[in-house]
Amino acid sequence: MNRLLLGLLISLTWLESTAQGCSDAGFCTMGALKPDQPFNKKMQLKLRSMEVSFYRGTTTTTPVIYVATADLNFGLTQRSSFQVKLPYLAVRKGNLGEAEGISDLSFCYTRSIITSEQFDVNWSVGAKIPTNTANKESEKFPGEPLPMYYQTSLGTYDFITGLSMINRQWLLATGIQIPVIHNNDNSFDWTDYPDYPDPSYIETYSQANQLKRGIDVMLRVERNFRFARFNFSIGLLPIYRITNDRITLNDVEIKPVGARGLALTGIATGGYNFNVQSGVKVLMGRKITQRDVNPDGLSRVSVATVSYFYRF
Repeated sequence: MNRLLLGLLISLTWLESTAQGCSDAGFCTMGALKPDQPFNKKMQLKLRSMEVSFYRGTTTTTPVIYVATADLNFGLTQRSSFQVKLPYLAVRKGNLGEAEGISDLSFCYTRSIITSEQFDVNWSVGAKIPTNTANKESEKFPGEPLPMYYQTSLGTYDFITGLSMINRQWLLATGIQIPVIHNNDNSFDWTDYPDYPDPSYIETYSQANQLKRGIDVMLRVERNFRFARFNFSIGLLPIYRITNDRITLNDVEIKPVGARGLALTGIATGGYNFNVQSGVKVLMGRKITQRDVNPDGLSRVSVATVSYFYRF
């Protein structure tokens, strides 16, 4: 067991140093779609839970993203629950400035539609609500719009739904996220910073003027290893943008080449239960493939999340 734990810790450390983001617009951690879900038929799980997580992500350019999230779950019945996610996001060390504030709010209803001793099937439906219109401006360059990498909100109202099947060894989940009301207020394009000394740096940010984000579908495949107090998982998270993002340049709406397609990420988690009520978790990911263009600013170079949960 000690050798196994040492090997897993070494693997997690390596993943942290080389991890990549998954272009996840929010739904991969909602309801039935979230990773590392508990499955224990011998012990009745508590109907309510609180999870506090801390995230650090470096982007493909200079900004570093920090997010603290309160994830609250309320049991409605023995087979249904309601989830609320309240994130606070801060952008630091960016060459164009910094930003911070409450990020997009998520709400999700989950229902267990099949439950047995061998497996459960769960269904979720929810929404993501913006907290601003993604139009924050640079303090270093007054009046100039910040790229989406710096924004604390995606600025869209999204509909989310999905299904999962879970047993002691496996978690399979699939879902879709559809922007219903688009972000029309971010106006970043490469002409906004004519006096910046390095034009090639400005072009590392995808243009996002009047961005209309495409539809995402996801599939989570996760293998779990569960022990008395420890649990670990490894898995794959493909997210496919099935419709192209759209932006407006020179009063013409275009579809950026490379903004549609697959983002595939390898995921590893590790957890320790202090008791049946509380524990800690670590989640890390590594990019396998990524879309070439990301107008929504979601691409990451490294990601790591540490969480504490309490069930009551």
